[in-house]
Amino acid sequence: MKFAPSIFTLALISAFAVSASAQTAASSPTRAEVKAEAAAANKAGTIPKGEASTTKQDAPKKAPSTANRAEVKSDTAAANKAGAIPSGEEAVTGQDKPKAAKSTANRAAVKSDTASAVKAGTIPSGEESVTGQDKGTPAKKK
Repeated sequence: MKFAPSIFTLALISAFAVSASAQTAASSPTRAEVKAEAAAANKAGTIPKGEASTTKQDAPKKAPSTANRAEVKSDTAAANKAGAIPSGEEAVTGQDKPKAAKSTANRAAVKSDTASAVKAGTIPSGEESVTGQDKGTPAKKK
C-alpha cells in the first residue's frame, strides 16, 4: 500500500524538477548579457542614481543650462541681495508673502517713540500679557 503513494510522489517531484529546469535554462540570460544590458541602461540614463525617484524615470529630461558658472553665481548673489532667497529659519511657503516695508525712522526717533509709549502705558511690561493668552480665561469682576 505504501508503495503506490511513494511512486506517485516520486513522479510528481520529477515532473516539477524537469519543468523548473526547463524554464530556468531557456529564459535566463548569461552574466555577460546582464552586464551588457545594465551598462547600456546606465549609459542611456534610464537607471536612477542617488536619491532619484524611480517614478520620475518616464518624465522628460530638462534641457541643460546654457549659463556658465560665473553667470549663475552673479544671478544667485543678486537674488540673495534682493531677498528672493530665504535664509535661516524662514519658511519656504512664506516666499510668496509680501515683505514688510522697512522703517524710514532713524534710531533716535524710534527710541523716543518707544520711551513715550512706555511712559503712556501702552506697552505692557513685566508679566503683563497683551491678549491674556498666558492667563487662561479671564475671571469675571464682581
